[in-house]
Parts: sequence; C-alpha cells; structure tokens
Amino acid sequence: MSVRKREWTTRKGEAREAWIVDYVDQQGERHIETFERKKDADAYQDTVRTDVSACVHTAPNKSITVLEAAENWLKHVEREGRERSTLDHYRQHVGHLKPLHHYKLASLTTPRLNSFRDDLLGSVSRPLARKILVSLKMLLKEAQRRGEVAQNVGLGVSIKMDKCDKRKLKAGEDFPTPNEVKRLIDAATGRWRPLLVTVVFTGLRASELRGLRWEDVDLKRGELHVRQRADRYNEIGAPKSHSGQRDVPLGPFVMNTLKEWKLACPKSESDLVFPSSTGQIAYHANMWKALGPVMVRAGLTDKAGEPKYALHAFRHFYASWCINRKEDGGLELPPKVVQERLGHSSILMTMDTYGHLFPRGDDTAALAAAEQALLA
Repeated sequence: MSVRKREWTTRKGEAREAWIVDYVDQQGERHIETFERKKDADAYQDTVRTDVSACVHTAPNKSITVLEAAENWLKHVEREGRERSTLDHYRQHVGHLKPLHHYKLASLTTPRLNSFRDDLLGSVSRPLARKILVSLKMLLKEAQRRGEVAQNVGLGVSIKMDKCDKRKLKAGEDFPTPNEVKRLIDAATGRWRPLLVTVVFTGLRASELRGLRWEDVDLKRGELHVRQRADRYNEIGAPKSHSGQRDVPLGPFVMNTLKEWKLACPKSESDLVFPSSTGQIAYHANMWKALGPVMVRAGLTDKAGEPKYALHAFRHFYASWCINRKEDGGLELPPKVVQERLGHSSILMTMDTYGHLFPRGDDTAALAAAEQALLA
C-alpha cells in the first residue's frame, strides 16, 4: 500500500498533479484511488489499512454515493413513522449536502468532511449547519448499519454552538412581563381569551394546544394532560419525546375560564379544545394571527406597530413564572419540576434556556463571615 504523487501536462500545456493511493484489498484485488490533496490521500490510506486488516473494506468502485445513501436513509426514516415535517427538514438538509452527493461512501474521509463543515459554516447559520451535519452523520450511521460502508467517518466532525453569541432570554424583549400579561388578558375577548389564558398558565407548545382534547382536561381535579400534538400538516401524533407526555396543574382562574369556554367551544369530531371555527384542527399561522390584534389592543407592539411577541414567547413566560412565583407570594419551583412542567427531554435543556432566571442568593454576609473565620 502506497501514496505517490503523479504529475502530468495537459494537451494545452498546463501542469497538473494528483496523489495516488495504490493498494490491495482483503480479496487480493488491486485498487487505485486519486485525490487532489495529499492529506486526503494519506487519510484514505490510513482508513483503508485499518479496514483491510478488519476485512471490512469496500472499494469506491463498489460503493454507493452519498446521495444514494441519503435516499436510503430517508426511506428508512419514513418507514420508522417519523412525522412529515421531520422528513421535510431532513430532505432540506440532504439538499445542503450537494457538494458531497457524487462522493462514494468509501472515498469519504474525515478531513474531507471537515472541509465541508468549514464551507457550510460560511454559507448558512451555525444552528442550521449543526443540524445539517447531524443529518449527515445519521445517514452515514444508517449506511454503516446496512453494510454500505465500513465506518462512519463523520463521528469526529462536529460544530459546537457559540455560547458567546447565544443571547439570554429577557423579559419585555423575548417574552412578556407579568404586567404585559395582565394587559393582554384584559384585552382578550371571545374565543381567543381561553387560548391566551391556557398558554400563559400552562406553557404548552403551539402544536400541543392545537392537538389538545377535552378528554385531556380534567376540570374536577384541575389537571391538563398532554398526550398528543398536531404537526404543521395538522396530522395528530404523539409528543416528540416521552417527556412531552406530562400532566400540568391548573389554577382556579384557568379552570373557570375553560369551563366557560367548553360551553361555547365549536364542536369537532376529535373533541378539540381549540379547534377552528369549522371544528377542524387550527393552523398554527391562523392561531398566531388571531392573537395579533389582541396584542395591538393591549399596546404590545414593536417599533413597526406589529405584534410584539410570537406565540412561543408565552411558553417562555410560563417558565419564568414557575421559576419566580415566589415574588408574587407563590411557591418557587425547583429546576426538575420546571423541566417536567415544560416537557423538556433533559434538565440540561431547561437550565441552558432558563438557568439565568433562577433566583441567586446574596451570600455577601456569608462570605464576610468565612473570611473572618479564616483570617482570625
């Protein structure tokens, strides 16, 4: 097995060069692969040497392309019953992999993927680049499971979130203050008042609100059970994660509001709590547009006169309200309970998003006493 440099001159007199990897696989067949850069050739040689020793090497001429592997992966994801919206996102990610589409899986190297990663960060946002890279790793993992490639060369390639650029959520900018919530509830009338009250005091996601059934609202015990959601195509399904299925307690104000709404709520085949006026699953965009005029009436607009907050902002408010209810004479909830109320898959997600909102104790006096005790 060797790596050598090849130089030649084209018919137009242009000097060209390439790097050749010459090797024999575990079946005794000879293969020659060409690379533009020496570091890619060296990386491929190291990979081939390991795979041939393990008798798992697949030569590029017998390997499928990244695009073919992506199509196989998407079919696998669809068979697994993933939501249409999730599949749409994955298809968009595969579109961003176009510079790699023609590559054979067996020719991919970690340096080549690192180069793709750098180019990706220069063309799309960091969060989107991370998602695209995760999808690439997933399709390579599936290809490895199917025996289409010996190893996942993407495992060592990553994109970390730049925490310096991640701004902390702030009341009055990213989510309403308690005073703004009071103004909104006072301004809300008709069918949108119970929706606003529910999202403010339960923190449900928009998809969970749209899929909420009356059978999941226990107005006697004062509990709301999250058991399903409606995706962007208005298809009903289970919450995205196991932790998404949860029970959320309801206060007297929310219970009374929902009791009144139940009498006026449009009938629907699925017995939805917040259906459209015709009894169908409400679209997210229509739900948001309906709350816009309420914000305008309450005086909550941006500089352009548009509604100040998105629907998801009220979920942030609920989280902050749970964390700081002690200020209003309530019981302060610990992080684990806040995580459960929000349906987060991990406490890390809760603390990364809302950790800065938790009260900080003033230990100045305790530090002074400790210093004095140490120096005495």
